Amino acid sequence: MSNTDLIPTALLARKAIVYVRQSSQSQVMTNLESQRRQYDLVDVARQHGFSDIETIDDDLGRSASGTVARPGFDRLVALLCAGQVGAVLCFDASWLARNGRDWHHLLELCGLVEARVIDHDGVYNPCRPNDRLLLGMKGSISEFELGVLRARMLDAARSKARRGELRLSVPFGYIWHREAGLGLDPDLRLQDVIRSIFTRFHELGSARQVLLSMTKDQVHFPRPSDEG
Repeated sequence: MSNTDLIPTALLARKAIVYVRQSSQSQVMTNLESQRRQYDLVDVARQHGFSDIETIDDDLGRSASGTVARPGFDRLVALLCAGQVGAVLCFDASWLARNGRDWHHLLELCGLVEARVIDHDGVYNPCRPNDRLLLGMKGSISEFELGVLRARMLDAARSKARRGELRLSVPFGYIWHREAGLGLDPDLRLQDVIRSIFTRFHELGSARQVLLSMTKDQVHFPRPSDEG
């Protein structure tokens, strides 16, 4: 890990990218302290001597597991490829990526353009073997943590299922009754509309034609019941 005064002037003349991300919409709505601490990295970039600072927060509410698109991360990669980035700032390695493919690809690009990676622990130069090793370990730990979290969530779901308490999202027309379990929504208007959909699909043979038919007849879904 390099000292802050070792950032070359040529890199300080480039753009510093502050990457802000949270994994889910619930975190975006409730975990405001995490957001604040990530946006505060703009001040950290200034302290390191950068004047051109860009915040990328397009990926708020998006997982870094590699299973969903991340336009913000893609934009970061594009700026690195163009040689416009002098440093990438993130609060922790897990904010940038929780899968080895994205993490090591990012480190490779940073190494090629000599861009620094800055987090709450310090400044890293991916061109240096020791810094690259440490960053690689951070990425591996982040990926391992995600696997542990998934395993715990799956075990918890299985435990609920064994007790008969597991509740999954159900489509319109069905509802979880407190005592009877899964069943039809008690709203007869909703049941009639759903039956009408299947009847029209049997007659028309196309979901699009069903939609056009219902729109023409001004058939709308009533509000579903909520009996938890």
